[in-house]
Amino acid sequence: MPAVQQDIAFAPATAQDADALVALRIAAMRDSLERIGRFDPIRARERFMAGFSPDHTQHILQDGQRIGFYVLKPDADAGLLLDHLYIQPGHQGQRVGAAVLAHIFAQADAQALAMRVGALRGSDSNRFYLRHGFALAEQGEFDNYYIRPAAVAAA
Repeated sequence: MPAVQQDIAFAPATAQDADALVALRIAAMRDSLERIGRFDPIRARERFMAGFSPDHTQHILQDGQRIGFYVLKPDADAGLLLDHLYIQPGHQGQRVGAAVLAHIFAQADAQALAMRVGALRGSDSNRFYLRHGFALAEQGEFDNYYIRPAAVAAA
C-alpha cells in the first residue's frame, strides 16, 4: 500500500471555481454512475450547483495543482456533513483521500463533532468510508449514509 501523501495542501474555493469543481466531480463519479446506469452530466451539474457553498469548500492541492476538493458543512443532526469529497481519477488509490480524511477528522475531533457522509450505492467510496471509521446508518434508493461518531475526550 502506498504511503500517505505528505505533500497535500488545502486552499479555499470561490464562486468562480464552480465550473472546474463540477468537471472534477463528473470525472470522479463517472465510472460509478455508469455502472448503475445513472450517468447524466447535466443532472450531476445541477445537483452540485444546487448546494454549492464556496465558504465550505476546500481545494485539495498536490504540488500546487488541484487534484480534488471537499465540502464540509455544519449539520444540525450530526455536527458536520462531508457533503463532497472528490479526487481526480489519476490520483485515486494513492492515499490522498486518507490524508484528506485525517485533516477533516482533526477538525471534527477538535470540536467533538460527529460527521455524516453519503455515498452512491455501488461506489468504491462505500468501502473507503467504512475502512475509515464510518458506520452505515441508513440506505436510500441510490445512496448509503454513514456516520462517524464524535471523538470522546480522554478523562
